[in-house]
Amino acid sequence: MALPLSSQNPVVEPQKVIISNKHGEKLVGLLHDTGSNEIVILCHGFRSTKENDTMVNLANALGKEGTSSFRFDFSGNGESEGAFAYGNYWREADDLHAVMEHFRGASRAISAILGHSKGGDVVLLYASKYHDISTVFNVSGRYDLKRGIEERIGKDFMEKIKQDGFIDVKNRTGSVIYRVTEESLMDCLNTDIHKACLVINKDCRVVTIHGSADEIIPLEDALEFAKIIPNHSLHIIEGANHSYTSHQTELASVVLKFMKATSQQD
Repeated sequence: MALPLSSQNPVVEPQKVIISNKHGEKLVGLLHDTGSNEIVILCHGFRSTKENDTMVNLANALGKEGTSSFRFDFSGNGESEGAFAYGNYWREADDLHAVMEHFRGASRAISAILGHSKGGDVVLLYASKYHDISTVFNVSGRYDLKRGIEERIGKDFMEKIKQDGFIDVKNRTGSVIYRVTEESLMDCLNTDIHKACLVINKDCRVVTIHGSADEIIPLEDALEFAKIIPNHSLHIIEGANHSYTSHQTELASVVLKFMKATSQQD
């Protein structure tokens, strides 16, 4: 549920911005420009879009504090070009890089990158590869990708995919939601979040936020991140589910609190 907007702090009207990734696909995003040079990049989760309540509410909350933000659709999602594929973690990290380069080319200072769910993994992978960001928010990211695969397509997924070449994930009515190919499955299995976290620069602050009642990704994943990332802060939101359905305001306030703390340290 989107948060009500305050009439005393009108929210900036977002502007559509289109950025090409390295594959020539157009990434569509919305810039909430407050006039500040600093900007926060917001990344959605698996099979989600920039219109997800968490993305919208965080953009609005940042805007009320005078901070610009940009929320966009990864390739194959939402309004962006490209085909949806299971996995694609590193490809999405490269989409994020295209976005970062666009705004740096416009002389904007990127103060933080934030990802929710799969987006949390993507911002961590980005930080491990590019080493050019000082603050990363990992909101409900998954530490153990293999466990996520088992939950979605069953423990015998390797046998199934070797036999048929793909696995169709269906909803309760039996309709196919998306197809997992062997290539996309291997892409996911070969994405090592643990290894990536070990090479994040020590001067990069990573803030992991997780709901204690997350029904999709267990809280223990957040605790694993806290063990291995050198410059790390963990904040658990009591009672929050994976989508922060009843905790949107608290999530935004936690992000803003850490944003202010890190800016004071710089």
